[in-house]
Amino acid sequence: MIENQERFNRTLALFDAANAQDPNRDEGQPKELLYAQRMSDMIARFAPDASEAAQLAVRAQHIQRWKVPRNTYPITKEGYHAWRTGLYAFQADTAGDLMRQAGHDDVMIERVKKAVGKRGIKSNPETQMLEDVASLVFIEHYMLAFAQSKPDYDEAKWLEIIRKTWKKMSKRAQAFALSGQLTLPESLVPLITKAIS
Repeated sequence: MIENQERFNRTLALFDAANAQDPNRDEGQPKELLYAQRMSDMIARFAPDASEAAQLAVRAQHIQRWKVPRNTYPITKEGYHAWRTGLYAFQADTAGDLMRQAGHDDVMIERVKKAVGKRGIKSNPETQMLEDVASLVFIEHYMLAFAQSKPDYDEAKWLEIIRKTWKKMSKRAQAFALSGQLTLPESLVPLITKAIS
């Protein structure tokens, strides 16, 4: 339930303005703006009853992601984890600052920052909701392109990626993914089926 629709809309507009600055393009639009809209569309389909904090968090999930490029950290496993941690903190802080501009209180800001910062997956419902929505968006919109960009990955590697994604999701999200309400990438359906069976 949205406490104040005008403030909620103002916050989304601030998030979208921040993401509209993305120099990278996807389908002719700023990449992270399109991603954020897909996240909001997915939560509306998957969990139309989601809390205001969860709805704001999914919209801010990748906010200004391009400002923290992967190559600013060492190209090692440790470097990758440090980049992810730094990125989550940057995105949480950016979302929090914009929410404060829109007039949100500290309690709501902290709830959104906790979800965007990926704190408490499996224990915090709003962080888990963000993880579910991100996984569903990845499967429907990005998994096929990711597969095509990694021609050197063998079947075992793909099964591992799909299983990792599946494991992050709640039982509710897994059921939604298989319910026919999610558009699965057709060429990957046999792999997905094999991975989760």
